[in-house]
Amino acid sequence: MSFSDAFAIYCGNNDAATQYLKRTTGNELKAAFRPVIKDAITKVELTKYWNPIASNYNRIPFVPKVNPNLEDYILDQTQNGLFLVVAQEEAKIRQDPAARVNSILKRFFGYKA
Repeated sequence: MSFSDAFAIYCGNNDAATQYLKRTTGNELKAAFRPVIKDAITKVELTKYWNPIASNYNRIPFVPKVNPNLEDYILDQTQNGLFLVVAQEEAKIRQDPAARVNSILKRFFGYKA
C-alpha cells in the first residue's frame, strides 16, 4: 500500500478501505473461492437445476438478467456479500470510536486533518 493509498483511505468515504481491498484483492479472493464453490456445485449437481431456471428467467422481458454460469454467479454474489459486510464494519469504525478495537485503528482513525 502506498502513502497515497493510505491517505485516500483516511480521507475517503465510509467505504474507502473496503473499495481499496476489493480493487487489490478481488481477483485473488475469487481464485481462492473458485475451487471450493466448484466442488460444492458438482457435489450436489446444482447446475442441472440452475441452467434451465436461469435460461428461462433470462427470457423474461424487462427483468435484470442473471449470469447463467452458476460458478461465476456464486463467486460474484459471495464477493458482493463479503465486501458489503466489510463496508458496514468500516463505517462503524469510522463513525464510532468504541468500534476501534485495537491501537492501529485508534491511531489511524483517531483524528482528522
